Amino acid sequence: MANISRYEPYEVSDPLDNLFRGFFRPVQMDKDMPQIRMDVKEDEKSYAVHADMPGVAKDDIHVTIDGNTVSISAEVKKASEQKDGEKLLRRERYFGRVSRSFALENEVDEATASARYQDGVLELVLPKKAAVSAKRLNVQ
Repeated sequence: MANISRYEPYEVSDPLDNLFRGFFRPVQMDKDMPQIRMDVKEDEKSYAVHADMPGVAKDDIHVTIDGNTVSISAEVKKASEQKDGEKLLRRERYFGRVSRSFALENEVDEATASARYQDGVLELVLPKKAAVSAKRLNVQ
């Protein structure tokens, strides 16, 4: 019976070719790293953002508003509980820092913006800043 071997199309033995190994292949993001998934809604006066952030403590969520740019970041901490005689067979939960930034069409009024976190969902209410009308100066 013949030996079966796995064909690796990108396996290169020359060190110079290794330099360009991933250059022509599409770059893939780490699939294990979670993303902050969100819905953004708009009405005449404000934006409403609902972001899924399961497993995050309320104190570990940070929201920053800078003009029309909103940044959400969170840190998921690792529980270091392990009993005697146990061994970990598989770990699929992510521990670390995640963040996401996005720009809105209008600037946000930071003074009246509010955030609420309940059942793994962060809810932001971001009122739009009133449009500043142009002021005409009289030349004297």
